Amino acid sequence: MTSIKDVAQLAGVSVTTVSHVLNKTRAVHVDTEARVLEAVRTLGYVPSAVARSLKMKATHTIGMLVPNNSNPYFAELVRAVEDACFAAGYALLLCNTDDNADRQRVYLDVLAQKRVDGVIVASTTDDERMSRHLADSTMPMVLIDRDIDGLARPCVQTDHVAGGAMATGHLLALGHRRIACIAGPEQLHSSESRVQGWREAMQRVGLEADLLVYADFTVNGGYLAMLELLRRDTTTAAAARLTAVFACNDLMAMGALRAVHEQGLRVPQDVALVGYDDIELASYTQPALATVAQPVRLMAKEALACLLALMSGAKGAPRPAPVQGMLQLLAPSLVTRASSGRALERTEPFVVSGQMM
Repeated sequence: MTSIKDVAQLAGVSVTTVSHVLNKTRAVHVDTEARVLEAVRTLGYVPSAVARSLKMKATHTIGMLVPNNSNPYFAELVRAVEDACFAAGYALLLCNTDDNADRQRVYLDVLAQKRVDGVIVASTTDDERMSRHLADSTMPMVLIDRDIDGLARPCVQTDHVAGGAMATGHLLALGHRRIACIAGPEQLHSSESRVQGWREAMQRVGLEADLLVYADFTVNGGYLAMLELLRRDTTTAAAARLTAVFACNDLMAMGALRAVHEQGLRVPQDVALVGYDDIELASYTQPALATVAQPVRLMAKEALACLLALMSGAKGAPRPAPVQGMLQLLAPSLVTRASSGRALERTEPFVVSGQMM
């Protein structure tokens, strides 16, 4: 394997001079620099990343923890963070925690051993053990997409309360009055914030927010939750039956869409539907899914900027005060597609799982 000594010998300079050229730590005569770079190309020399990181006290790598990178939303978020890191000259190391406290602890240790310069964390749970592991870490850290109660770390996320209210307000404007909500995990702060937005929008116009079912942010979870809502409707007077549903993520909305179709109902004529996230697949459902879009690329950019500020402070100076413990809320936006629409008056009952509605 070619070493820095081989480069120095071929270029006719000292090892120290080669180091200065490659690390740009001191000005070197232009002719000398040219000989060194030519020797590097001739020998195919690749500097040791470990040695450079020890010398520079930086690896130019950032770690990222996500709960489930098979979820299309997190896959898109990871891609946005990776693009932002690459543009800033950093490589991204991705760790999938699978929402498991032990796995998260192991990955935090691995990232520390790899001497990453900082960590971006997307978490789907407020589990006490997982929060404690994050709190105990000394690495510069920024939370993205959702904050964690009791964890004093900077966080960049969408205003989920506003997003839930936006989806519900859209359905209200279309004439719906019985609007159900399919929520994510009950203990998850971001999901509860979306539910809060739905509830506040309903209450502002004097309507009951009583049609609520919890699921697990999966397609199957949304499917089962929608069936439960439809079954509940069998005992409800016709005038009080649901006509619209806000699902707290797009995957659950897709499951709900299938459940509605299986029961012989139409979207949006019988049940209007709005999701949350605006994943790429949302525009390919039938009908295309109306949803609340999260500004994923802006979120990634702002989270990295915040982390870079922390990393700068971690190199010797105190951490910049403006980013400590700061919650930065980004505005969501409504994406209207065919799945949302004005409720039509039903003139005949319909059947769900053998029961008249």
